[in-house]
Amino acid sequence: MTQLKLRSPKLFRSLERPSLSRQMMAIGLLITLVFVTVAIFAPLMQSWGWIQDPIESLTNPIHQPPSAEHWFGTSRQGYDIFSRTLFGTQAALQVVILATVLSVLVGVPLGMVSGYLGGRLDRLLVFLMDAVYTLPGLLLSVTLAFVVGRGVINAAIALSIAYVPQYYRVVRNHTVSVKTELFIEAAQAMGASTWVVLSRYLFLNVIQSVPVLFTLNAADAALTLGSLGFLGLGLPDQTPEWGQDLRQALDALPTGIWWTALFPGLALTSLVVGLSLLGEGLNEFVNPLLRREE
Repeated sequence: MTQLKLRSPKLFRSLERPSLSRQMMAIGLLITLVFVTVAIFAPLMQSWGWIQDPIESLTNPIHQPPSAEHWFGTSRQGYDIFSRTLFGTQAALQVVILATVLSVLVGVPLGMVSGYLGGRLDRLLVFLMDAVYTLPGLLLSVTLAFVVGRGVINAAIALSIAYVPQYYRVVRNHTVSVKTELFIEAAQAMGASTWVVLSRYLFLNVIQSVPVLFTLNAADAALTLGSLGFLGLGLPDQTPEWGQDLRQALDALPTGIWWTALFPGLALTSLVVGLSLLGEGLNEFVNPLLRREE
């Protein structure tokens, strides 16, 4: 006798077996939260005496491998690598968050105004943004870093300019498609001002992709900041920053001193992977065209 196989409702099946997008989001969010926690508590750990000053040069020992006293070893400059790796998280997140927030604050309003008003302003902004967008992001950031100089704010500005066109293009395209909807035409017929239409009716309908773009740009910004630090264009000297530590560790690698480059490199890679997983998982979760039947 054939037995009927009962299937649980789709909602409960999705809860029993999480989708790939949810798994990616969960792993990426967990990794990101670990780095955020480290960035918050690193100064407290130093004040409690749990870790050493990241910019205090130890006279002895130098180039000590990982041990119970120095978990990640020491560098040629006498720095405790564990302490610098933890504080490097704080520097990376400061620049990354500031750069992405600045690009959102500039790119989203420009995209909404350009797409809604159209005309010469729209054509001019499209031309300028396309010109910036065609430039390689790292090359543009390196050039801007030469101009604005080193520092947290300067590095964030150099990074953010490369991301503004991405937010502009995405938001503008959404605005152009949404502004012809009936509810927008009804608001215009009732005499709603441009500001009211943009803020009340358009804004929430054109920013669906901004969180996804934010996390992916944050991952790219972390990697680009590491590249700037490796080239000596990121933060000031002696600042705990992963790219700068990798540059200082480059000469020690041929002599078998591997730990000076391993731990900053792992930290940078882990943060980039975490933010990338979070962005890709969020993209698949919010974009109905990418959802797959479980």
